Formats: sequence, structure tokens, C-alpha cells
Amino acid sequence: MTNDLLINRRRLLIGSGALAMAPLFPAWAQSAHGGHSGGSAAMAGRNTGGTLSGETIALTIGAARYAVGKRSASAVAVNGTIPAPLIRLREGQNVRIAVTNHLQEQSSIHWHGLLVPFHMDGVPGLSFPGIDPGENFTYAFPVSQSGTYWYHSHSGMQEATGLYGPIVIDPAIPDTVAYDREYVLMLADWSPVHPHIQLKKLKTMGGYYNWQRQTIGGLIAGTDQSLKERLEWANMRMDPTDISDVTGATYSYLINGHDTEANWTALFAPGERIRLRIINASAMTNFNLRVPGLPMTVVAADGCNVQPVEADEIQIAIAETYDVIVQPAEPAAFGIVAEAIDRSGLVRATLAPQIGMSTPVPTLRKRPLLTMRDMGMDMRDMEGMDMAGHSMAMRDFSAAPGVKKGPGVATIAPMPTDRLADRGTGLEDEDHRVLTYSELRARDANPDPRTPTRQIDVNLTANMELYMWSIDGETISDGAAPIPFRTGERVRVNLINHTMMPHPIHLHGHFFELVTGEPGNRPRKHTVNVLPGGKVSFDLTADAPGDWAFHCHMLLHMHAGMMRVVTVRADKEGAA
Repeated sequence: MTNDLLINRRRLLIGSGALAMAPLFPAWAQSAHGGHSGGSAAMAGRNTGGTLSGETIALTIGAARYAVGKRSASAVAVNGTIPAPLIRLREGQNVRIAVTNHLQEQSSIHWHGLLVPFHMDGVPGLSFPGIDPGENFTYAFPVSQSGTYWYHSHSGMQEATGLYGPIVIDPAIPDTVAYDREYVLMLADWSPVHPHIQLKKLKTMGGYYNWQRQTIGGLIAGTDQSLKERLEWANMRMDPTDISDVTGATYSYLINGHDTEANWTALFAPGERIRLRIINASAMTNFNLRVPGLPMTVVAADGCNVQPVEADEIQIAIAETYDVIVQPAEPAAFGIVAEAIDRSGLVRATLAPQIGMSTPVPTLRKRPLLTMRDMGMDMRDMEGMDMAGHSMAMRDFSAAPGVKKGPGVATIAPMPTDRLADRGTGLEDEDHRVLTYSELRARDANPDPRTPTRQIDVNLTANMELYMWSIDGETISDGAAPIPFRTGERVRVNLINHTMMPHPIHLHGHFFELVTGEPGNRPRKHTVNVLPGGKVSFDLTADAPGDWAFHCHMLLHMHAGMMRVVTVRADKEGAA
């Protein structure tokens, strides 16, 4: 397939304003562009075609029209492209990124996962005023880390309509991870239905896009839940098929802006070690990613190096990044399959020795059903424990004293369990290796070995029927107070999910260590997916003074209120 054919099928139409007709995709996202050479090679970190690098970078945000197949809609582009250009930096340099906004509304760019001064973090109303129409703002910060990251708007719903792009930061010293060629894989979801309209529909009916409910036909056929189980779940007003809010009923799923039909292709020579820098830039979709026939060796998570671990499938939550190595030995095509967590759709790309090769598009696997474990009611974990007097009621606030009562909280998980060793939703019974958080170990020793001096519970709460999302039963618009930390303080944070959906929780400005395995080399991340009815603990060193966003990275959840502010202050400034 030639680029000309791709251009005919997937046109990016630039609207009026300062933007001119743009190339279809930025160079890094074009099919069969050949990739970038390995990290220790001469080309590493250099501009290899459309990549932005150096100490001064200019980005222009503008209106566009974007099409996938026969569907199109208004969109937001950066430098005229969707996805946005690849920004490639080097650890230890300084960078100034001038952003000009040609939209008719305020915009912004947040550097997801980058450790920057808080006033460069790009969250309007929190870390800076935002970029008004016709205005510009220059972000300036030192680059103090290496790895795979990305950038996106933190204004309105612009992220869902195209304003996202990758960042790769080469290490200051040669990377010990050997590879011959690398590619960025940016996963995304796209719908011609504007996210504000999606939100309105979900407010009207929480399961508006859930087209995979259990049916009478399924009951008669003996598939899915039994009648007894269905009645029990109905009495609790729960739906075990409620896996994703916005689904393939409206979404097209994309890899580097291409859907399955476009078949984005990455070239290789047999025997090469290929580094795939996988970024889930979706607004609302957690993906299960696999490369059938090729094991993936995970070498980094959220930009941080990890001890190599092999997996056949990874559930990559929204806003997470994973770097993996694959090594195809044969001159054959290998599919790269990203399947939506609810199995309502997928996107297939290809690894191949030459353009035009492909693999069959796999059939969607059976859609998963939630279980009592996803409701925080799995009694298997309580075997041998004295459960006398313990309430299993689904709205017993005594089990979560930090949650504010109100119509926005419909359920309290009676028995939330640590799920860091669990496979992701729907992957429990796969007969191949599925990565879990508990398998991740940092390659380098954790920088702060101190034991936390205090811990806090952060409850993820919702009334899913009314599509109300909150933290501790409160939203930003409710006037929820910031979560305070003292500068340099070591704190354990327990995230407890009282809802029946996974929540990828992202903390700006910091990395935290997941409390899994023995201390010393726990995985460091900026985003963690908290499974339904589960809990996750992480240890945090509050070493970045300022005000930081702390939120679910499902865009509609954040927009509806699942967000708080974390303040990091010196003692004298009155923090806790």
C-alpha cells in the first residue's frame, strides 16, 4: 500500500486560520517510514524526518478536520498533523517550546510524565493561565530524565479530538538496552461524535454505548451468567458487561492515526531487535496489546527502565507507556493487535520486512464479564479470617470513612483487595503470559529507601447510573480541598476503587513506587490502573513543590469530577 493510497482514504483537512494544507501524518507516524536506528547508533536522537529536536521548538495549535474511513469531524491539530509531531530530546539538555494557539478557544499542552517546574506543567487554572486564542506561551525547562512520554492538551476535550503527540528522550549516556531499530506506537480512539455529546448521552443513560449486554438468547444458549446470577446482579443494579463507557459502538481504534484497513506497517530486517515505544493516548480506551507469534520483552514502563520481563500480552491503560523489544527472525509479517478492553473493537498494524505484507485480522475474542471480585466482594481472599460483624452491604460508608455521602456515591466496595498481581480485566483466563504490575521490577535501585511516615486513603467513587465520578465523594467543582504534602515527605497512598470500572490514575510532576515485591527496586510510574473493586498502594516522595493535578485519565471521568489537586509545600507554608 502506498502513501498515496493512504492519503486518498484518510485525509486531514485543515480549516481556516494560520494553518496551511498539511502532510497526512507527521513523518514518524507514516506507514513504512523505516523507523529510527538504535539508541547507541549515530542517528539516535537526531531529526530523522519530521522529528522536532534541539533546544528551541515551535508548536502551533489549530483547527482541522479529521477523517477515518467515511467518517469525519472537526479536530485539533499541532503543526497541521494528527497525531502531533514527535519531540525528541536528550537527557541533560534545556528546551524552550513556544506554543501558539490559533483555535477560537483556550488551549494548553501538558508534558505527560515529564518532571518539570509546576508552572510549566500546562494545566490551565492550576499551574498556568492557559493559552488564549491568538496568544502564545513558551514552556522552558531542563530535561532531567530519559524514556518514552507524550504530550496532550489539558483544556476541555481537545485531547480526544487530536491534540496528542509522542516524546522520546534519549539518555545522557548510551542506553544499555540494545536494539537495532525503533518505532513509536501511539494508540488512540476516535469518534465523529464530539466528546461533549458523548458525555451528554452518558448522563442520559450510563450504558448508552454498551451494545454488548447479556440477552435472553444468550441465557437460552447457556452462555454468560446463569439466571440466578443475573437476578442477583439485577437486584444490585449492576451490569457485568459494563466494562467501558465509550466503546466500538462509536469509536474507531487507531495506531499512529491508522485504522485496521490502513494497516500501519513497520519495516524490519530478519533478526533485528525492534524497540516498540507504546503509548496509549486514548481518551477512554484501555487496550490489550499483543504481537501474535512474537514474545515481547518489556524493558521500560512509563519511561522508567525495568528489569526485562517477557510477556505475550499487555493491558496498557490510558496514559501509560511501555517499551518492549521484539525480534522477528523470519521474513514474515506479524500483526500488532490492540484490542479494546471490552472487546468491542480492535486495530491491527503490521511488522513486516516489506510494505504490502499483512496478517489476517484476528477475530474479536469473547467479551469479558465482571465478577464479584470486581465489586470488591471476593470472599476467596478472606478465607481463614474472622468475618463476624463485617458488613457486605454495597453502600456501607463505615467501610470508607473518608468518603463524603451523597447521590454521587452509589457503591462502597465491602472487601477491596490488592490487585497488583492480578491480570487486567478480561485476561484472567488467557493461556499465554499476561504482564502484571507485580512482575515489574525497576532496573535501578529506588532513589528514596525511606519508610513512609504516614499513609492516606484516596477513594475512587461514582454513581455510574447517573454518570457521576469523584474522589472521596467530592469533585473539584464541589470545592474539594487539595491533598496536602510536606516538601520531601515520604507518604504511602492507598488508592481504593469503589466502582466497577478500572481507573488509570495519573499524578503530575512525580513518579511513585508501586508497593509490590520487596523494597529496593519497586516499579516507578506516573500512572497506575486501579482495577474494579481493588486497591493499589504506592509510596511517594513529595519532592516537587507546587500544585499538581491528580486524576483519572479517562477523559470523561476527569471532566465529570474524578480529579483532585495535590499541594506540595514546605512546613512553614502550613501544609499537613
